[in-house]
Amino acid sequence: MAQTTLFSKSDIERRVAEMGAEITRDLAGSELIALCVLKGAMFFCSDLMRHIGFDVALDFIQVSSYGDQKTSSGVVTLLKEPQLDMHGKSVLIVEDIIDSGLSMNEVFRYIKLDRGAREVRTATFLDKPTARRIPFKADYVGFSIDPKFVIGYGLDYAEKYRNVPDIQVLSE
Repeated sequence: MAQTTLFSKSDIERRVAEMGAEITRDLAGSELIALCVLKGAMFFCSDLMRHIGFDVALDFIQVSSYGDQKTSSGVVTLLKEPQLDMHGKSVLIVEDIIDSGLSMNEVFRYIKLDRGAREVRTATFLDKPTARRIPFKADYVGFSIDPKFVIGYGLDYAEKYRNVPDIQVLSE
């Protein structure tokens, strides 16, 4: 499979620092929990937290809608629940990529309704707004991209390529 670079490591570092500053400006003073959506967002979440200028608790959730495919199956499955009490707190869902909007919408609904968060915000490293199956708008977006299949910086194809340090377009 061929790969072409879409965003370099330095592009990523610069944009993540900017996002951290935006979140600090908007949410400073809140009792914030960063909820990292595993596995893809682990690199982004780790880097983003270093750029948030106040104490942030960290928790994890894992959902699946892809399996080994390049497109969402349309069925979102909760694989790992968060451990922290989110009732009455502010939660920042940290995701690697939003395309169909199905996974993020389901996680948002779960945290707000089932876990009782007072406020839920969303940060995604990559956004594919033209690929939406349902309307969803993230509060913080690293980069908006066309609906291409990308890998690197935590994003995978069949559990491969997560460790690639930049974002690359994967083509046959």
